[in-house]
Amino acid sequence: MNLNKKTVKDVDLNGKRVIMRVDFNVPLKDGVITDDTRIRAALPTIKYIIENGASLTLLTHLGRPKGEANPEFTVKPAADHLAALLGKDVKFVSDCIGAEAVADAQALKPGQIMCCENTRYHKEEDMKCKGDADKIAAQEAFAAELAKLGDVYVNDAFGTAHRAHASTAVITKFIDKENCVAGFLLDKEIQYLGQAVANPARPFAAIIGGAKVSGKLEVLTALIEKVDTILIGGGMAYTFLKALGHSIGNSLCEDDLLDVAKTTLEKAKTKGVKFLLPVDNIIADDFSNDANTEIVGVEIKDGWLALDIGPKTAELYANEILDAKTVVWNGPMGCFEMPKFADGTMIVCSAVADSDSVSIIGGGDSVAAVNQSGLADKMSHISTGGGASLEFLEGKDLPGVCALTDR
Repeated sequence: MNLNKKTVKDVDLNGKRVIMRVDFNVPLKDGVITDDTRIRAALPTIKYIIENGASLTLLTHLGRPKGEANPEFTVKPAADHLAALLGKDVKFVSDCIGAEAVADAQALKPGQIMCCENTRYHKEEDMKCKGDADKIAAQEAFAAELAKLGDVYVNDAFGTAHRAHASTAVITKFIDKENCVAGFLLDKEIQYLGQAVANPARPFAAIIGGAKVSGKLEVLTALIEKVDTILIGGGMAYTFLKALGHSIGNSLCEDDLLDVAKTTLEKAKTKGVKFLLPVDNIIADDFSNDANTEIVGVEIKDGWLALDIGPKTAELYANEILDAKTVVWNGPMGCFEMPKFADGTMIVCSAVADSDSVSIIGGGDSVAAVNQSGLADKMSHISTGGGASLEFLEGKDLPGVCALTDR
């Protein structure tokens, strides 16, 4: 995958109609946005486009409406929030294709913005084609309709770049190839992650947490080829500990992956990669912030479950992080949403912030933890795409990136 892509700065925008794919897939509660990080992340590209003489039509998905118009997944709250952030009108249109949407896009004057309704209201947006000629034709027809909204295509939605969806990868077939470019956010993502994959400063440490080994197995396999140290936390640690013969009580475990865990540990050893697992744990007698807790070593008694790494592990991991020159972090060290079990994640977060390293926070719960810590401004790069950043680190091609024009 060529990472040297043209960006929005490489296109003459004056008088052009720009289609921009953004990732406004934001969390909502009772119709109110609870975290606007993704909308704010798109602001630099949006402002650049409208300040350089173009009109702008925004495409995004939100949630999983499964190909049907469902008010629960309307994009309108995101459009309204964007208008408030910009301090200017953002026209909202009730569909992303059709004569009305095209007419509205064509009527926009330079500097004006409109936001289309959820692209996933159409099943063709995220249709899994898998070589099916009829499905491919249907998706391409939908993408061709989207392309009628403008003459320049900008993708700034890294969070969906790993999906070959109509609005992220197929639309570029129907727009002049020289006018299919990356936005500032997407460009920043691939530059930081590309540096980590291709030419990292060393020592290179990867912090991998979260609930399951299965969700991180491919990235672990890929990182063993690249990093000097891997630090494991979260529920996934206990599959590895059980594979080594330790008692884990009622802690999370994927028994069907015990042999895979052993193989992964053996591979790391063969490659000379330091693969660190918790040496102590905070355990609880219930999955609750009100549970009784104890600090134990690596043996966990029956009826109890580990919900955070212990203080010795947190100190061990922090020291490894402080020595690193490149750090990639994906996944928390414990159930940080509950204050009783947040210390491990917060100590790791502080170490990343204090380290003299290029630090890349790989999306999802890691971003939530960094935001909770108040240390976000001390990280080199906070990725907006959990799945996309993982697949990038695994070495996979990202369709939404591949579809853009090489510089």
